[in-house]
Amino acid sequence: MTDWGVYLVTQESLSGDRTTRAVVEAAIDGGVDVVQLREKDRSARERYHLGRKLRALTREEGVTFVVNDRVDLAAAVDADGVHLGDDDLPVAVARERLGEEALVGRSVSFVDDARRAERAGADYLGVGAVYATGSKGDIDDDEHEIGPERVGEIADAVDIPVVGIGGVTADNAAPVVEAGADGVAVITAVTRADDPEAATRDLAETVADARED
Repeated sequence: MTDWGVYLVTQESLSGDRTTRAVVEAAIDGGVDVVQLREKDRSARERYHLGRKLRALTREEGVTFVVNDRVDLAAAVDADGVHLGDDDLPVAVARERLGEEALVGRSVSFVDDARRAERAGADYLGVGAVYATGSKGDIDDDEHEIGPERVGEIADAVDIPVVGIGGVTADNAAPVVEAGADGVAVITAVTRADDPEAATRDLAETVADARED
């Protein structure tokens, strides 16, 4: 069963001079629970080769591994699942292609969309953008800075795990979890940190403490 506490979304262009593999290795040492291969600016072939390496690494360490957007790549690298946005294949199609055991996640910002995704068979939801973020420049204004309160409304409306994403750091993750999220997803809070391992550990501790409150 997947723990959604700390969910790392990779993006080497937002990782300073570090490789994605180095960031993932550090995050695993820091206690990351889920790794999502994003790498929006890379070709499918490049993501495939990187995905195979990350799949081997995460499998060895017992970390859940999913692929952003691409159902075909998720299947090709034998990922645990795929995470879908508004412009990607429908949840039901991803389920058909990847099988019943695969994880299928869906990005949502509104309660109605969350309910529809759950009915379609999504296993978990990425909800955001919770706070201001520069990592996702293609989101609409009404999907920007929705705040922990909206995350809580969505968590209350569905029976599947909810992960808050967008501008989340160790300093502001607690309200997201306290509102009802099962965990938080981050990019730059780990990839740009001076010490990605320590940054991951700080996030994990923040999430654990918030769950107890």
